[in-house]
Parts: sequence; structure tokens; C-alpha cells
Amino acid sequence: MRFTSKLWRTTLAFVVAFQVVASTPLPTFAAEPSVTLKSENILTSGAVMKRYVWKFTRNNKQVTANANVIEVDLTSPYVKLDVMSGKTTTLTDKQTVITMAKESGAVAGVNGDFFNTQAEGVPLGPQITNGQIITSPVNNMKGLYAFGVTKDNKPVIDLFAFQGTIKASNGAAFDLGGINKTYYWFDDGTHSHKDGLFMYTEAWGQVERSNDGQSTPTEVLVQDGVIKQIAVNSVIKQVPPANGYILRAAGKSAEFVKTNLKVGEKLTSNYAFTNQRTGAVYPNDTFKMMIGGHSILVDGGKATTFSRDVSSLGGYRSRTGVGYSKDMKTAYVVTADKNDNSAGMSLQEFQKFLIAIGADKAMNLDGGGSTQMVERPLGTTNIQLANQTEYGSQRIVVNGLGVFSTAPKGQVKSLVVKGDTELFLNEKSSYTFSAYDTYYNPMASNGIQPQWQVTNGLGKFEGNSFIPTKFGSGKLTASSGEGSSSLDVKVIRRADLSSMKVTKSGGPGLVAGGSYNLTVSATTKSGKTKQLSPASLEWEVLGIKGAVKDGVLHVESLEGAKNAQVIARYDGFSSMVSIPIGNESMWYNLDDKSVLTNTDKYPAEVEAKASIVKNEAGNNSLQLAYDFTKGKGNKAAYAVFNTNGAQLYGYPQAINLRVKGDESENWLRAEIIDANGKKELVELAKNINWQGWKSVSANLSGLNLKYPLTIRSIYVVNPEQGQDERALQGKIELDDISFSYPDYGTAGSMSKVKLQIGSKTATVDGKSYVLEQAPINDAGNTLVPIRFVSEALGAKVLWNQEELRATVVKNSNIVDMWNNQLDLIADGKRVTAEVPPRIVNNLTMVPLRIITENLGWKVTWNQQEQSVTLQ
Repeated sequence: MRFTSKLWRTTLAFVVAFQVVASTPLPTFAAEPSVTLKSENILTSGAVMKRYVWKFTRNNKQVTANANVIEVDLTSPYVKLDVMSGKTTTLTDKQTVITMAKESGAVAGVNGDFFNTQAEGVPLGPQITNGQIITSPVNNMKGLYAFGVTKDNKPVIDLFAFQGTIKASNGAAFDLGGINKTYYWFDDGTHSHKDGLFMYTEAWGQVERSNDGQSTPTEVLVQDGVIKQIAVNSVIKQVPPANGYILRAAGKSAEFVKTNLKVGEKLTSNYAFTNQRTGAVYPNDTFKMMIGGHSILVDGGKATTFSRDVSSLGGYRSRTGVGYSKDMKTAYVVTADKNDNSAGMSLQEFQKFLIAIGADKAMNLDGGGSTQMVERPLGTTNIQLANQTEYGSQRIVVNGLGVFSTAPKGQVKSLVVKGDTELFLNEKSSYTFSAYDTYYNPMASNGIQPQWQVTNGLGKFEGNSFIPTKFGSGKLTASSGEGSSSLDVKVIRRADLSSMKVTKSGGPGLVAGGSYNLTVSATTKSGKTKQLSPASLEWEVLGIKGAVKDGVLHVESLEGAKNAQVIARYDGFSSMVSIPIGNESMWYNLDDKSVLTNTDKYPAEVEAKASIVKNEAGNNSLQLAYDFTKGKGNKAAYAVFNTNGAQLYGYPQAINLRVKGDESENWLRAEIIDANGKKELVELAKNINWQGWKSVSANLSGLNLKYPLTIRSIYVVNPEQGQDERALQGKIELDDISFSYPDYGTAGSMSKVKLQIGSKTATVDGKSYVLEQAPINDAGNTLVPIRFVSEALGAKVLWNQEELRATVVKNSNIVDMWNNQLDLIADGKRVTAEVPPRIVNNLTMVPLRIITENLGWKVTWNQQEQSVTLQ
């Protein structure tokens, strides 16, 4: 069988060529691979999720791959494996694994069979769901294995084929080529549907049936065993009925139909799966489920010869596979990840891993970008992605292998508490809880109000929320009846943080009387990043008259100011935002002036309209209505200014506007074009998740744009990914579009300071000063008096006697240092010095190198004079 480049893409969604090949040698490992079980979580009674880290040698280098294994107890009466497909179990409508699992009620699952990405969304191999044949195996294609479970719960991995006939009332018969199959080519190059006769059942979810132009279809509608319609050289314009099927014929099979079948006569069909190796015929009730795959990988607990050409599946990729244990009591559903944190696996390496976890027989499923594993965490009803996908997104696929609970409702077994384990002082953290029964399935928690406790007097509870009031670690426990659950929690200290950042919303400038939201995010040494509550922070405002309250900067006066420096501190860990004094210029206010506005849309099928309307306050606003129900891919509705954009004056640094939202979850963007024609899509709102008017803004500085700028449009966009989660119809309103123009003031001090080790004489711009303490050498590091040097160079020095902390602020830089501590905080990031600051003769002496590197001062060292010059 061959596939042409015109019809097939070389992706892991389908294989470019299939041939039986000689044994591929296994890689040589310099050392034995090590498999480490990192976690084990119960999914439901009879199924557990295990996460492994596999370390092995590849090309004489040590690599690490993450893998996830769902172990299913095939002897358990409370769990089963089955196949999920399409939307609501129908074919020809691909979905992600997570949406299939949600629709079908699975507690876990992975992606399944390979498929032709250019044809209808149907699997290449066989599929049996809940004992019903959905698709048949492909004939005349050797080496394609399938995994099934028999009615007595025995797992099978084998080579399957299909046999079937259609028999007319006059006794004439014709072989069936398959059930619900799209077009493919036999190994000898023959097109499957050239002369073939194929059956399509209600599982086939569309009107067209494999019409790729290679053959002319003749179709037959059969209901309740009686021929209802024959369409010669044409198609029957309906989906197959629940009480029958549609036959698609072409070539020789079409001649059979024309010669032997008549409307009103009975038609008999017989078909069954067979074993390619033995020729055995399986009764149609033999299997509870079956899913197609690709090459066999493991047999008898050993790596096998590949049964198909795997060249198009080569490289180090994400992998999906299924296998079972030697005693045939345990099934293994497996994914191996390829991403920034995992090296992926070759097929040969995947063989090794499957053997290491206990697989006696195993085969390959579709992998690469299609690899997806989903799970239902214990005690919840939510299905979530369990692995990190290869490209960071979830691909739509034709089917998946699902894990289902068959258990009855049980009694309460325990609770599950979820919430933050790293807490910040005085910050309220909400915790959720859920219950699960004796079969590990979720239970309704309605009416359950747990009793909360925390050890070490770490804080207080308000309902299901906890507020830590002191630093330390403890155990948070929720109890109800006989069920309880605990979390180990820690209240973060300065030593636990690696960085912190302050951000001001809106444009970069300030105006007198204005109020500006400030957000602070902190990253711990463990790598977790969180936005902090204002209750956890202490604030300090320099340069202007103003104050921060509840995370909002209130500007009282800007008289004489050039910029504001706002410092946020958590347990002494500081970060600062430097904000220039600016002005805001109104550009689009429909009550004062008007800019011509036109409508644009994408794609052509989308409906959009931009128009001027009266809002609820009686003022004019720009309404943008959209209808995304038609068309495919990304969809957008544009309000275009002037013919193709309006040029902006000056050097705007931010765009601000008011938006009346429609809770559509669609995105809101602006198109900005710079002087070089570069288009920048500026994100105004990642989700329009509000009703009513709201002020939004976006920073234009830092986008590397060449002025002057042109604003072409503001538009609503519904991206293709996750499109089903956003509204397809709606309307928003826009008003008061303004731009911020900051005034950065004059440049900073350019003074020159010269000091000499061991000398109390220093010069500033040539003028001599006497120091109370001379610079000293400490283990090859020069320590200088921080206050004299900083103030001479135009910086501010803040001293905290209680913490013995010196803070230096210069323009947009801030450095915190503590006496006798190597760790410093520079611009919100932890930095380690070679020697610590220390107090000498009641003066704070700090390492010169660390502060000059972080405050932008230029340093010149004179070895002969043992002197240093700063400016």
C-alpha cells in the first residue's frame, strides 16, 4: 500500500508507508536504565495513575523522560476499558481526549488509533465500543496490531482482519470491504474503494462517505433489512439510520448493486472479525472493546521486531502505548512525554520502558503531538490533562482508550482538601473539599461542612478560608464524620523567595488625583509564582505625595516631581516600580469628536458590524456586534479607524479605553502598525469576562516599535483553540480611547566619586571630603561606606535599624542589603555576594562590586593607587 504526498501528510496522525521490515537493533546503553516511581494516585476502584521518571543513557549522555501509566485491574468488577470516539461516540467529528472523556464519562484515558488527517475523522484500524462494532480492521495491510478485551475480561493484542458478505434476495453475494472505513490503499497500491463495497452505520456521523474523487459512488439505503433506496452513480443525502445502514459501492461492486438489488427487496449482511495469523473467526460478541494501533512492541516480556515500517515514527517523541501483564490481569495504558522537562523516547526506548513497568505484551498507539492522557483526580468530577503535551496544546483526534468506573454508589470513605500549600502572611487562602466513596468515586459534598484545624497556631479560619498570622509550618486538616484530609502548609518567609515584581496597571504615566492599581507577584525558590494580596505587603512611596492602600496607589500631588518610586515589601523582600510623571491625551471620544469607523471581519463567513449607538448614560459609544457561528479557524470582528488606520501623534506609551463587556470570554485586541509597517497585535483583554463598563489598558513601551504609530483597529477575536468554550455571538461597546505620553524628566546625576583603600579622603567631582571610615579590602572585595557613595551619586539610602537593612534607590533600581548576610535583593531578585555587608565604626560598609552591578554605576579600578572611581 502506498500514500501519495498529495493525499497524506507525514505526521504521527498517520503513517506514510507500511511494510513488514527486518528486526531493528536495540540501542546500546552504557548503563542500566533506572525507573523511579514518583507518585501513585487512585483514579477509581481498580485503576491507579502512576507517574515515573526514567533515567537512561542515549548517545553516551544521561537523559531523563517522564512517563505516566494507568494500571487497570482487569479482574475488578468495578472498572472497565472502552473506546471513546468523536462527539457523543460518533465518528467523523474529531475531538480532544479531554472532551471525549467528559462526554463519555471516563475517569481517565489516552489518545488512540492513527488516522488520515486529510479524510473523514475515522480510525485506521478496528474499533469496538461497548461490544458494538464501530469500524472494522483494514484488509490487505499487514502488521497493524489492535488491543482488545474479551467478554471474559481477557486482554488481547493481535493481528485482526475482516470478512463479510452482502446477499441479495436472488442469492447473489458480494464481499464486504469493511464497516465505516475511509479510503486507503492496499499494499499493492490498489485504492480501497475502487471496486469495494462498504457498509456505513449510524456511527458514521455525516452525509459524505469517503468520496475522494477516485471512484464514482453508488449507494443503497437499507432499513430493517429492506432496501429503501438505490442512488446509481450518486449519494444518498442523509446520515445512516439507526435501524439500518448505507452501502457505498463503486466499480465492480456498483455493477453488483445495479444487477442484483431492487428497492423493496430484502438484503442480508453477515460479517465478523478474523485472526490474520490463524484464520480463526470471532463471533461478533467476542469482544467488549477493541482499538487499533500500529506496530507490536513487546511480546513475551521482550522487545520484538517491528511489524510495520516505523521510519515515519522515528526520533525522540511523545509516545502512547497499551499493554498487559503476563498473568493477563493488569492492563497498562502508557504515555511518555517530550517537552522542556522530558526528553521523550524513541520507539526502541519505549520498548525498554514498557518492559520495565511489567508489560508482557504491548503495542504502539498514535503518538507525537497527538499524545494526550487525561485523568479525574480523586474526589472530583473534573477531567484534566495528566501529561505535558509535545507542543503545549491538545490535538483533536479520532478516538481514545478510556477507563470507566462501573461501581455502584458507596458510603463516604474520605475527604480531599485542595488549596495552596505555600502561604503568605495575612493573606486569605480559600480551600475546597470534596468527598469520595468506598469505590473511590466522587460524592456530592452538599451539606457537608468540615471542621477545620491547623497545628502550631499558624493562623485562623474564616469558613473554608485560612489566614496565616505567623510564620512557620503546620498541618491543615478538614474533618467530617469519619472522613478527614490534611495538607502540609508553610508560611513563606523572605528566605523562601527568589524574586518579586511590582506592576502598575494602565499606561506608564501618573496624573495628580489619579488612582492606580498595583499588583505584586512573587516566585518562591520552589518555582511557584503567585499574585500577592495587599494584606501581605508593606508599601513605601518616594518622589511624590501619595500613598498605597489596599493595593491602589492614590496620587495626592505631583508638584516638583519627575517620577514616583513605589516599593513593596514582603517580610523585608522588596521590589520597586519606578513610574514617570505623564499625561493622558483623549483620542476617541464620540461626544466631543469622531473618527471615521469602518467594519472588517475574518473569515468571510463571519458577520460583523461597527456602529455608533447611545449608551445607557445617553452618551455616544462605538458598538461592535459579531456573529462567529459560521466559518472555520480563527474568527474576528474589527472596528477599523478611518480607511485603514489613523496615525497617532508623538510617542504614545500606552493605550487606555473603556469597554462594555458581554461575558463572551472572547479576546480583545488592538492592531498597532509602526513606521516600518510592523504590525503589533496588542492584547487589551485575554478574556472579555465581564458585563458592563470597565477600563482596560495596555502598555506600548517595550514593543520595539518605530514611531510614528498608526492604530488600525480594535477587534474581538475567537481563536480556533478552545473555540467551543467562548460565545459565538455578542456585542461590546467602546468609548474614551486615550493614549498616555510620559515625561521622563532630566537625566540622572553624572558625578564622579574617587576613593582609596585605607584612606579617609574621598573626592566628589574633584572636591575633597573626609570619611568617617576608609574603604577596606575584604577577601579581595572592596567595601565602601554606602551612604556617602550613594548620596554622592544621586541615590537615596534608607536605613532600617530593627532589621539592620540598608536600601539604596536610584532611578528605577533598588538594592536591599542586610548586615552580615550574603544574600541581597536587587530589583526584586535574590543575588548572592562574595562577602556580606558589615557595620564598621557604626557605618554600613557594602561590597562595591555587587551594588555597582545592580545600580548601573561605572567603576574604574587603579591597581597602582589602590583606588576606585565611580560615576
